Amino acid sequence: MAAGACLAAVTTPVFAQEEAQSKPQSAVPAAATDNGPPSVAAYAQLPFVEGAKLSPDGLWIAGMFAIGGSQRVVVVSPFEPGSMKQAILPDDTEISSLHWVGNENVLIRLRAIRPFDAGERAYVSRAVAFNRVTPKFTKLLWDMGGQDASDVLWVPTDGTTKVLIAAQNSIYLGKDFWPAVYSVDVTNGRRTTDLEGRTDVMEWIADPTGTVRMAIATDRERGTRSLLYRPKKGAAFGRAGRAAFDSLEVPVLVSPAEGKALVIRTIGGETDAVKDAGPKRDALLEIDLATGNTLQTLYEAGEGIDIDGARYDDAGNSVLGVYLGGRSSEPLHWLDPNLDELQKAFEKSLNGRRARIVSLSTNRQRMLVRVDKPNEAGRLYYYDMADGSLRLFANLNSETNGKKAAKVEAMKYKARDGLEMEAIVTTPPGREAKNLPVVIMPHGGPWAHDTLDWDYWAQFVASRGYLVIQPNFRGSTGYGEAFLKKGEGQLGFAMQDDVNDALAWAAQQGMADAKRACVVGASYGGYVAMWGAARDADLWRCSVSIAGVANLRREVNDFGGALYSKRYKEEWQKMTPNFPAVSPINFIERIKAPMLLVHGKKDLTVDHVQSQSMFNKMKAAGKDVEFVSLPQADHYFSRTADREALLGAIEGFLRKHNPAD
Repeated sequence: MAAGACLAAVTTPVFAQEEAQSKPQSAVPAAATDNGPPSVAAYAQLPFVEGAKLSPDGLWIAGMFAIGGSQRVVVVSPFEPGSMKQAILPDDTEISSLHWVGNENVLIRLRAIRPFDAGERAYVSRAVAFNRVTPKFTKLLWDMGGQDASDVLWVPTDGTTKVLIAAQNSIYLGKDFWPAVYSVDVTNGRRTTDLEGRTDVMEWIADPTGTVRMAIATDRERGTRSLLYRPKKGAAFGRAGRAAFDSLEVPVLVSPAEGKALVIRTIGGETDAVKDAGPKRDALLEIDLATGNTLQTLYEAGEGIDIDGARYDDAGNSVLGVYLGGRSSEPLHWLDPNLDELQKAFEKSLNGRRARIVSLSTNRQRMLVRVDKPNEAGRLYYYDMADGSLRLFANLNSETNGKKAAKVEAMKYKARDGLEMEAIVTTPPGREAKNLPVVIMPHGGPWAHDTLDWDYWAQFVASRGYLVIQPNFRGSTGYGEAFLKKGEGQLGFAMQDDVNDALAWAAQQGMADAKRACVVGASYGGYVAMWGAARDADLWRCSVSIAGVANLRREVNDFGGALYSKRYKEEWQKMTPNFPAVSPINFIERIKAPMLLVHGKKDLTVDHVQSQSMFNKMKAAGKDVEFVSLPQADHYFSRTADREALLGAIEGFLRKHNPAD
């Protein structure tokens, strides 16, 4: 972690002045850097830090730092040279989240795939605490015999070190299968039982004071869930609501005040008892749990804009704002007027860049602020309100920041049935969007959506001369409940049509050459790439599937185990009435275009066998197929070497089968 890696302390009073002072300097003449786009290695560079969080006092930073080509949990002071402490974790684990507990301990949630009963594989989760002073690990609840033993319910903010964690103690149905709640001291792992497990309850919810106030019980026979509530510690739980599995209204925060909670609810239209309530829209409400009635409206989103979730303080004990999806020009709305004012002050001095407050000290006087653009990874700054000082902490990608980048825009198009949707369009640097070779890049999920944010895949492909279109097809999140539900029953059908219609639209606009089109996607997007090659064989010149799903029925069962399988099955079954009828692996004979498959053997989300089976069947059928199997890669390609291999394979394949020149 050299000084050039940007753990710098460049004090500047405003963003506008920082631009001139910290602009990266090249070691070669400027003319030499303009001869071509940045290299594969430049785009493959891991973000210098992800998931950064300030300690409660704001004097230490924990995050996943890029060291030696992989991500490591690191605790560092921005003011003390040599203060870095690494937490080296097993290679076959993924980090789910980081939580500060006081100013010395970092609680780390981990998950991994492990063999279970009868040879099945399933997610197993555990937690460890890392002390920045010693530096030592403390395992928390690792003697539990269950699948999930890391559900962090509450973290204190008063400097004490006991947290609440829910954990299973068995993989078999019975008393110990249902998670109990434990008070665990992160400094030594000692625990006491706060609540015994309860039949059918898999989820517990604590209020900001550390009292478990809610539980979610699942009726497996009826396919419903119930919300249970108790007014205070020691009281009995009573039912506060019951609904179909995905329809239950679960509060985003339970108030310490008796009978109150915050919820995100769709109001207006037929869902609202008030006749003149107007069109449907999302709102953050404080409600009376006994009646469900609104006590106060904290925020209302515009029509067709989802509230994607709550923005909590770093401890998760209060709601500071809401995340907005879809066509909103305001991705985060702060409820705190002081934070809203500060956010606007940052943006006013940015000269076209954006500022996002990503972490706050407990007193909200110190913070980490990310400054970026849709076509730039950006930088992370440390800000102290006491003196107004702003310090550059990390250049998130020193190889591409400041270089010539592709233009990124959000554009609207209509599907063949008239449904309007949005696409993120990336135009090659220095090129006019006119009759360009094109790569259609559908997102994963499918319950997700692409946004106007730095996307190293899209930027890389565009830098090689391709127009990149990322359609937010029906069923994507962020555009309201009605748009989301239009995806139900349409996986492989209208959802796939929407991807094709993005290509037709771009060609009609004169932006793209439809005869020079490839489809490239990852995870669910990888499924779209494979299914497109099979269903619409004459439309695509080539297809690239990254960690894709070839067999939808198997995807339902992959990595589920007793805990997750029913939930995943219900979600996927809503998307299509017939899994085999829309599974690419069943239609190998239809495929005409060359296909590239890329998959990591340490993928914990989509089994490597999905791509392996597709490759074997295509090869046996004499199809033009290549398979890049990466032994160390996970689902997110979180190592530099794997990203280089991925981007290099995409570049070579596109150049061979759909050259940009």
